[in-house]
Amino acid sequence: MRNRTGLIMSIAGATLIAGCGSDSGSSTVTTSGTPYPPGYSSSSAPPAVQRDAVPDDLVTGLDAPWSITFAEGNPLISERDSGDILEVTGNSTRVVGAVADVAPAGEGGLLGLAVQGSDLYVYFTSADGDNRVVRYPLTGSAGTLGLGAPEEVIAGIPGGRTHNGGRIAFGPDGMLYISTGDAQDRPSAQDLGSLSGKILRVNADGSVPADNPFPGNPVWSLGHRNVQGLAWAADGTMFSSEYGQDTWDELNVITRGGNYGWPQVEGMNGDVSGDNVFVDPVQQWNPDDASPSGMTIAGDTIYIANLKGERLRAVPVSDPAGGDDLYAGEFGRLRDVAVAPDGSLWFLTNNTDGRGDPKDGDDRIKRVELG
Repeated sequence: MRNRTGLIMSIAGATLIAGCGSDSGSSTVTTSGTPYPPGYSSSSAPPAVQRDAVPDDLVTGLDAPWSITFAEGNPLISERDSGDILEVTGNSTRVVGAVADVAPAGEGGLLGLAVQGSDLYVYFTSADGDNRVVRYPLTGSAGTLGLGAPEEVIAGIPGGRTHNGGRIAFGPDGMLYISTGDAQDRPSAQDLGSLSGKILRVNADGSVPADNPFPGNPVWSLGHRNVQGLAWAADGTMFSSEYGQDTWDELNVITRGGNYGWPQVEGMNGDVSGDNVFVDPVQQWNPDDASPSGMTIAGDTIYIANLKGERLRAVPVSDPAGGDDLYAGEFGRLRDVAVAPDGSLWFLTNNTDGRGDPKDGDDRIKRVELG
């Protein structure tokens, strides 16, 4: 087995979220003890979710919802299997449009959403079997949004019944970041000639930025099994959540050109030898307690939706080896989480995705106040 090394970082502080209790940590959580990246200074954080805060049902009756985004304040949801983009209007939804050529199967289908200006970017599994990103101009206004003609951004991302990645987000640098899975082809995660098992970074039109780590290549980081969450702290530090195999799921700090070790290693290793060194996660979990999916950052807190673990995990940006679990087992599988324009936290349940135990009214958007 090849070895991996932790990031060399400097500590800027360790501030737990409000309401965190030392008795809530799972015995299956392992932390790297790795300090935080250079240049970090804790921002003034808004209040975090309090332990006694009760989330409300904002919307019910969704079909395998996958991603939440906001277009000029208007909430949009993707449904993996129907291929529909939904607009949330009050406590109901309306169909904005159906994404053309979506071919749902296994974990594939209509997945991530991102917005830049008046354009909606969507990641989906196509009828040709690959994963791709297209952008649609949004037409109309709140309550009447529609989709214009699609334009391809990137195609040819390997697809499979599982491990399709699918999270997309614009970073603070204005670039589009795309998470891809290994599509059950493990060696491809280490192959710079393949788009699978990577985090990609492209311009808004899909072209490769000149400052990418590998000239002419959209790959930003490699050695990933199935990245499901992307988020940035106030200082620009990039975090990702990643499904492991059977041993460890991961929270990673993503660095330019970083190699995160899959399939040679899973979770932390820490030894340094030879020419192949990999970046350690800042935190790892047993998959039974995690299967981390979408994530967002509010102030000093990273919120991570967990599928198999059926909980919302809150991790301090300033101490990413720490954290607290919220709502464990209360709402079933959780797929995505986002900060709404009003400052509240929204998260998606995902009990209708074929692996959950759906209750009457599933799936849902849950809403909880911060503070």
